[in-house]
Amino acid sequence: MTEPLVLLPGMMCDARLFGPQIDAFGAERDVLTPSIGGHENVHDIASEILRGAPESFALAGLSLGGILAMEVMRIAPERVTRLALMDTNPKAETDSVAALREPQIAKVRAGQLAEVMRDEMKPNYLADGPGRAAVLDLVLDMAMGQGAEVFIRQSRALQTRPDQQEVLRSLVVPTLILCGAEDSLCPLHRHTLMAELVPGAELVVVEGAGHLPTLEQPDAVIRAMKAWLAR
Repeated sequence: MTEPLVLLPGMMCDARLFGPQIDAFGAERDVLTPSIGGHENVHDIASEILRGAPESFALAGLSLGGILAMEVMRIAPERVTRLALMDTNPKAETDSVAALREPQIAKVRAGQLAEVMRDEMKPNYLADGPGRAAVLDLVLDMAMGQGAEVFIRQSRALQTRPDQQEVLRSLVVPTLILCGAEDSLCPLHRHTLMAELVPGAELVVVEGAGHLPTLEQPDAVIRAMKAWLAR
């Protein structure tokens, strides 16, 4: 029986972040996209993901979703058959970045979620291209659907996340490390590091994409995931 696939979206995103990939793989296997907005630390979010997940599954996460996927591997590596980490960061949050989240949180508490998402966050994350405006519109729609409290909880989880480099060194499952070539938030050197840490990992760099290659260059991501799922 084909293993289920669990997809963990990035901050303030929902299943639509993986819409093209769900369409591509949903006919051949169960695809689940759990909510990741219920707690203020990565351990509790990852524990909730595990409670709702199949006993054994393939796991892929993008950005915050990748951070949570690494925490899942720390808690219950025996349940994951293969791992894909996309446009993410294995390191703990730096004090300077954690501090920068505080004014964002304050603005969101004051009812300015749309302004924070539109002006401070996602616009700088994507590569230039004809589809950029449509992706930004979708990202804003996903964020507004998640709401202010989810933004605050996810921000707190990012601020306090642990370093996962030792977890990566311990992995024994087929692992895909993927990133957009123009990702300025989680740049290529972070993914090169992850690929070096994980025994036997495959590194795929998606040209013409920034932080959200699943939407910016969906076909390239589908090809990489197909190869990963066949390993």
